[in-house]
Amino acid sequence: MVGKLARWLRLLGFDVSYYSKIEDARLIELAEKENRIILTRDHELINKARKRKSLQERVLLIESERWEEQVEQVLDHFKLREEINSNSRCLDCNAQLKTLPKSRAKNLVPPFVYEQASVFVLCPVCGRVFWKGSHFRDMDKKLRRFTRL
Repeated sequence: MVGKLARWLRLLGFDVSYYSKIEDARLIELAEKENRIILTRDHELINKARKRKSLQERVLLIESERWEEQVEQVLDHFKLREEINSNSRCLDCNAQLKTLPKSRAKNLVPPFVYEQASVFVLCPVCGRVFWKGSHFRDMDKKLRRFTRL
């Protein structure tokens, strides 16, 4: 229900754990253990989580079905706009990205990408390499929408 929201929050630089399938009790347990906020569209989960004193202020019912509005809601509710650090986390595993010198990217990306791109970043956990490709301009435009203060 909030998978795209999780991905865009990662794009904005936030530490986001996401589970497509997990039991409510286990999710609540992890949120308490890891001091996380629960974002969900599931009313039943919200009610269960709010019964825990430690989670009462760290649960948010996501109102919209549209990911853009979901991101706006989270940023506004938790006042996170000043903490945005776009393109600093891996979209797949959530790890912080590291700068990768171009010379080290040569064997990790297609030759055309190596010739065209000048900046590369690497996920130290899953090994995925990122660069500013053709899709970047459109994505950057969407990201800038959320960085307004």
